[in-house]
Amino acid sequence: MSSELLGPLATQLGVGGIGGFIVGFALKKIAKLAAILLGLLFVGLQYLAYIGIIQINYDRLIEYAQNLVGRAGEFSIPSFLIANIPFAGAFAAGFALGFLKG
Repeated sequence: MSSELLGPLATQLGVGGIGGFIVGFALKKIAKLAAILLGLLFVGLQYLAYIGIIQINYDRLIEYAQNLVGRAGEFSIPSFLIANIPFAGAFAAGFALGFLKG
């Protein structure tokens, strides 16, 4: 391999790996905070329903959740990721490492 090819490849791998690590680390921290907030919200709503202040339509809630899960299958890999496989691979590896460390 010539240095003309190794320079951009090394740059893509380095930037992708570091960027992925940072995004993964931050995303895990945000996910932990979101889980705590959603849990508190759920407990609060259940308490309000228990004491009779609000009424929760569980049938509609289940229907909404099933619709939301059904949309998750519509995800596809964008073509720009396929064109930048070294960057995408390094980003994915860095993301996984950052998510584990976060």
